[in-house]
Amino acid sequence: MAVDVSSLSERSVEMLMTSDHTSVVSMNLFVALLCACILLGHLLEESRWMNESITALAIGLCTGVIILLTTGGKSSHLLVFSEDLFFIYLLPPIIFNAGFQVKKKQFFRNFMTIMTFGAVGTLISFAIISLGAMHFFHKFNIGSLKIGDYLALGAIFSATDSVCTLQVLNQDETPLKLLIYLFAASTILGVVAGLLSAYVIKKLYFGRHSTDREVALMILMAYLSYILSELFYLSAILTVFFCGIVMSHYTWHNVTESSRVTTKHTFATLSFVAEIFIFLYVGMDALDIEKWRFVSDSPGKSIAVSSILLALVLVGRAAFVFPLSFLTNLTKKSPSDKISLKQQVTIWWAGLMRGSVSMALAYNQFTRSGHTDLRANAIMITSTITVVLFSTVVFGLMTKPLVRILLPSSKHISKVSLGVQDSEANHGPVNIPRPTSLRMLLSSPSHTVHHYWRKFDNAFMRPVFGGRGFVPYVPGSPVEQNDHQWH
Repeated sequence: MAVDVSSLSERSVEMLMTSDHTSVVSMNLFVALLCACILLGHLLEESRWMNESITALAIGLCTGVIILLTTGGKSSHLLVFSEDLFFIYLLPPIIFNAGFQVKKKQFFRNFMTIMTFGAVGTLISFAIISLGAMHFFHKFNIGSLKIGDYLALGAIFSATDSVCTLQVLNQDETPLKLLIYLFAASTILGVVAGLLSAYVIKKLYFGRHSTDREVALMILMAYLSYILSELFYLSAILTVFFCGIVMSHYTWHNVTESSRVTTKHTFATLSFVAEIFIFLYVGMDALDIEKWRFVSDSPGKSIAVSSILLALVLVGRAAFVFPLSFLTNLTKKSPSDKISLKQQVTIWWAGLMRGSVSMALAYNQFTRSGHTDLRANAIMITSTITVVLFSTVVFGLMTKPLVRILLPSSKHISKVSLGVQDSEANHGPVNIPRPTSLRMLLSSPSHTVHHYWRKFDNAFMRPVFGGRGFVPYVPGSPVEQNDHQWH
């Protein structure tokens, strides 16, 4: 008996050592692939067609093919898909950096237009995709799909916060009330977390002793807002996005100059690496043999389902971009403020790509721990993979050329704007015709939300939470040296 126990323990130790070694080898290969994606992305930076997401996707596909060949068709993965890895570790830095880097002035000036497209537009797209899938998929006899699965497809392929919509669908209460509750509660939580970090850093001012502490506090407070939102079953995407906006408006201005540079590049770098990681994994996971085995007997049916989903995405986005743009133009007085047809086409096209969030949500809805034994669920996974690959590669490759064709003055605008600044500095105001472009669409002024928000912000918020105009003082810092020069 003692011999058996000792032999079993030795075997278990050997298995653990083998498993650990395999994991280390996989991580080494994956990190090497990440480095290769960055190098290739740099070399292709001037390309009119390629970008780093497509590069990472292509490298992931090639790696998946190599792994399939070397393992005899058993696996295409270096890492096993994990929803926790995606939603808890990879998604937060991407969404936070999007909020942190957003142009707040343009965002709030066009707040009503953004809300119209984001809320009403998403509902229109959600309804079209859900009803269209329900209508067409019954004819293909793909298996048993419940009403919740069709609604989930609409949420997965809608344009904005799919997580929020999916959480609504999983509840038994009135969807409209829960949608309003989730949006309001998630937004408030993100704003409170951002304001709390601004107030603490402004009052305690960690920069007097260590800039590392204020940088660490910003990062941890942002991540805490995301985790708290997950804890309370809210929309963590909305929470961390608005936390990023508030932190960039208040907290970022309360830290020292060196911390501003550090946080800006840290958030951008974390987001950049997470995006490449996700697209690289999506490329490898697209060849998961377990999912494709279910549709190998009827490839035509799988292609038809993928084509229908892609067509519904196209129609669903067009159904709200063009009508809502028309209604928005009715409220614009100046012709230069209206959304032109070329801009509408650009807005429609730029939002057609579906990526890692759609993949993760499809896994969350149609699999259990990344595995499924139901044919209908497997078809939904493979169809989602097909739509993600097609939209990322085809729409992604054509986006840059399309923007250059439809909006050829985008580069000229930046030169004009720089010229205007130089002219104003040296010769006073100069009247230059306002060019029509997507940039001018985002910078068109509004006399509603932004005007009143600035008055409220200057009178009540900045005196308490700091922000632009609050200059931290650190002995020996560039700020102190500048003060001595002026005095």
